[in-house]
Amino acid sequence: MDETQLIEGCRKGDRLAQKELYERYSRKMMGVCLRYVNDRETARDLLQDGFVKVFTSMDSYSGAGSFEGWMRKIFVNCALEYLRKSDVLRESTDLDNTAELIQPDSSVISSMSAAELMQLVQELPTGFRTVFNLFAIEGYSHKEISEMLNITESTSRSQFTRAKQMLQKRINALY
Repeated sequence: MDETQLIEGCRKGDRLAQKELYERYSRKMMGVCLRYVNDRETARDLLQDGFVKVFTSMDSYSGAGSFEGWMRKIFVNCALEYLRKSDVLRESTDLDNTAELIQPDSSVISSMSAAELMQLVQELPTGFRTVFNLFAIEGYSHKEISEMLNITESTSRSQFTRAKQMLQKRINALY
């Protein structure tokens, strides 16, 4: 089935189309879930919740833009909803004066695999990881992040800055 047929089948509640959609996108969406939570079991729960939301809201996909991008937003929102419920940013504070960042050697980063870099991101504390993913990977602005997570823009910026500092220290320590 091509993507259009797959979408139409899912809209009609066709179980085979839903199964194929799940098989086609579950690995990528599991990757999205794992970027936000560092626990495989929780990520699996988010994956299931996300697919339930995808199947129940197929009619809201207008066909404009990427279907995968539409799905990704649903999974990111599922992860954020989980993180808001567990209140991971309750200890976040604004950072007025951030220390100057020590830039790692660019040849070091280029020699690392994407898997190695993602592993370092996954090891960040939850608040840092969440803001880092939303800003650096998903492309949201600090204003959008502050609204999504119910934090101030400066808290979003400081969480991102601290995440970068921690990543840079870990990269420098490894190489």
